[in-house]
Amino acid sequence: MAENSLLEKISGLQEKYAALQEQLSNPEVISDMKKYVQLNKEYKELEPIVKAGAEYRKIMADYEAAKDIIANEKDEELREMAKEEISDIEQKIPGMEENIKLLLIPADPQDSKNAILEIRGGTGGDEAAIFAGDLFRMYSKYAEKKGWKIEVTNQSEGAAGGFKEIVCKVSGDHVYGTLKYESGVHRVQRVPQTETQGRVHTSAASVAVLPEADEFDIELNMNDIRKDTFCSSGPGGQSVNTTYSAIRLTHIPSGIVVQCQDEKSQLKNFDKALAELRTRLYNMEYEKYLNEISAKRKTMVSTGDRSAKIRTYNYPQSRVTDHRINYTMYNLPVFMDGEIQELIDQLQIAENAERLKAAAE
Repeated sequence: MAENSLLEKISGLQEKYAALQEQLSNPEVISDMKKYVQLNKEYKELEPIVKAGAEYRKIMADYEAAKDIIANEKDEELREMAKEEISDIEQKIPGMEENIKLLLIPADPQDSKNAILEIRGGTGGDEAAIFAGDLFRMYSKYAEKKGWKIEVTNQSEGAAGGFKEIVCKVSGDHVYGTLKYESGVHRVQRVPQTETQGRVHTSAASVAVLPEADEFDIELNMNDIRKDTFCSSGPGGQSVNTTYSAIRLTHIPSGIVVQCQDEKSQLKNFDKALAELRTRLYNMEYEKYLNEISAKRKTMVSTGDRSAKIRTYNYPQSRVTDHRINYTMYNLPVFMDGEIQELIDQLQIAENAERLKAAAE
């Protein structure tokens, strides 16, 4: 048991946690919003480890007290109770230590953020667009189960249904940390709706999940942005094709272009487009961070390579296979109905194992 070194690390973090608590009640810090947001983020990130540390410290104190009873107490009944307590504690300690070791490894600082989810039909023409629509429905159902909110910012519908492309913002608790494993190419094997011969085809759609940047993450110079307005297309009622409410923003230094036509209000579309532009610029730097991680250890999170095939959905066999961890499930209809948590759990377990392995080296 590595209780001494763990307790030392926990003590240091408890001191930092208390200092942050004190700073957050300081009027000077409260008046500086940028500093307050940063310190509050650090404080919340430390909360789980401090809580786990307090439980560990208590159980170790109980362990020592029980050992002391066995060594010094003459009452046989008390000694027997102490032996039972020791046996119970010894079963709990390895799991608690493993959890603390994992919590001590710095988490991806983006995990707690909201996310921009982008789904695009790939190879396969109309069938790929239909599959992109199926994936959007799957994530929408999953978000509903998690109590998350989805706001579509831009969409281009496929000729036979689904989407050539759909971009949306997903808001809620720990969204990016959960959905980040979905980035990559998703392949589908099935008889397309457009197929008359009944043959199985393979099509694909790409998914990109980006941590949403907030205004404190990146400063935008409005002089670097060209703004264009145009008429909305697609669903939207009488205002479609009659008012210039849709917004296209071009970031001149990087060449990044984003557009939003979801709202009837030009101002609301501008705000959404600006938030997405900020996120895409932020993610140029974030990709470098992911590439650094993948150079050091295996990671279950795609580094943005759109050629990385991560998962296959085989309809004839009702099979879903994730190629990163060679994990297969045979409940495709249920999976496509938003029941994807089991697979995300397996990816998180694999990711945590790699993080612990890297920390031990």
